[in-house]
Order: sequence, then structure tokens, then C-alpha cells
Amino acid sequence: MNLDEACEHFLCYQRDVRQLSKHTLDAYRHDLHLFADFCQQQQLHTLDGVRDVDVRHWIASLHKAGRSGKTLQRALSSLRALFRFAGEQNPSLGNPAADVRAPKTERRLPKSIDPDNIGVLFQTDDDDPLQVRDRAIAELFYSAGLRLSELVAANIGDVDPSEGLITVVGKGRKTRTVPVGKLALQALGQWLALRPLSEATLTPQSPLFVSQRGKRLSARSVQDRLKQLAIRSGLSGDLHPHMLRHSFASHLLQSSGDLRAVQELLGHANISTTQVYTHLDYQHLARVYDAAHPRAQRRHGQHESDD
Repeated sequence: MNLDEACEHFLCYQRDVRQLSKHTLDAYRHDLHLFADFCQQQQLHTLDGVRDVDVRHWIASLHKAGRSGKTLQRALSSLRALFRFAGEQNPSLGNPAADVRAPKTERRLPKSIDPDNIGVLFQTDDDDPLQVRDRAIAELFYSAGLRLSELVAANIGDVDPSEGLITVVGKGRKTRTVPVGKLALQALGQWLALRPLSEATLTPQSPLFVSQRGKRLSARSVQDRLKQLAIRSGLSGDLHPHMLRHSFASHLLQSSGDLRAVQELLGHANISTTQVYTHLDYQHLARVYDAAHPRAQRRHGQHESDD
């Protein structure tokens, strides 16, 4: 099959049958178009003409162009998915991207807010509906550790105030239910009492967060409003949703030490993804060590010898 036709067939399947999100489809399309352009330059026009050496050359060219290791890993993942899909129809095709690895790059830790400063975000007494909404958004991000896409897509019926839970749809259309703290529930209640109406009555399917006109709040609007909230609170204006999600995970992990529980709450498929949140400060580590390690228990006023 022609390479361009194979890519388009793959993308149509992901859209129509698997019903992947627009974001995921756009990523697949971008990566596969890059690969198709590279193959055209190499006079490769069909899938069965691609070899692992061609894939390595493609990754090398992207790396030379300054693409990050994360971008290269995603590009390889897209290409492997294409060949897996095509291989189901033609088992003899093989997957030339299967054993190709992207260069590793240092993984940067997301920023978090100090536990002593997190409350500053929620100390506004303003009754303006938009500021009440913004405070509820920040409270929910920090209380439940939601992704931006999960919060934007949330409906009123997804929140169960009596049980203190919210149900969201995460990556891969996986549904999970996570706890919501008392203060976040109170903030949500204050917002819903002031929420503009876009319809005669609210239903469980009505958006949880809306604009002044009653329309579902966009991801970009949430990002902008969090920056404004941070500035009004006297914090840095670089506050963003993932910083609150990261703060939720970091503070919870520091208190509990339960990595598996944090993995479940964040909706991570692999615990290796959750391990980025394990950068506990040295003082916390020292307290844990002194409290738990048998050889750290020293009698008051007595020092161990250097032997």
C-alpha cells in the first residue's frame, strides 16, 4: 500500500473506530506526516520498503534538528502504532520501528507550590462570580489532582457531594473516581449558587465550569484565569493547572509515602510515570529516616563513635 494511503487509513481507523481524542489524532497525524516527508526524500513510497535503518536515520535527523527526547519517543510510538495496524492486515510486513530507541534526555521535574503557601490561593473573600469560580477551579485541581482536560470536561453530575467524590474521564477514555476534599466541595457549592445559566434548568450533563455567557469553559480560559488568580493572590503569575496537580501529588506523597495510591489517584497507567513526583525534600527524608531507621535511633546526649 502507498505510504500516504496507509497513514490516512490508519488515522481514519483511530478516529472512527477507536474514537481517539482530537489531541491524540493531531499528534499521530503530525508524526506520520514528518515520517512520510522523510520517506519521500529517500524515495521510499510503500510501507514494505521501510527498514529499521530508515527509521534510525529518520530519528537521527529529528534529533539533529533539535527535537527533544520526549518528542522523538512519541514519534517512534506513532510509527510503531502505524506498522502494528498495517501488520494486522499483512502479517509479513513486520515492524521496523519496534527495536529503535530514541536518545534519552533528562526529565525535568514539574514545579510545585510550597505547602505553606498553597492556602494563599484560596483566601479571597470576593463574591464576584468569576472569582468564586476561579477559586473553585483551583481548589478542585489541588484537592483531586485533575488534569486540565478532565476538569474542563467535567459536568455537574460528575460530582457527588454526599460521598465527596468526582468521576472524570482521563487519558485513553479511562474513567476514574477520586475523592474531593471538604474545602473544595464548599468552593464548588459557592460557585454553583452563582453559576450563570445557559439553559432553563441545570441537569447532570450541564458543564461544571462555564463562562459569563454560560458556555463550557475552554482549556485556554482556565489557564489564563489561574494566572490571574495567582497574581491577585500575590504569587508568581506562572501558575498553571499541572503545577496544582503536581502539588497535589507531591504533598500527598510526602504525607503518606504511598506511591501506589498516588498512582491510582492521578490515573497513571504505569507507576514509572508517578515516580517523577517522588522528589521529596531532604528535610522530609531526614525526618522519615530518623523516625523509621533502627540505626538512626540515638539516645539523647549520646553520639555514636566514628568506628
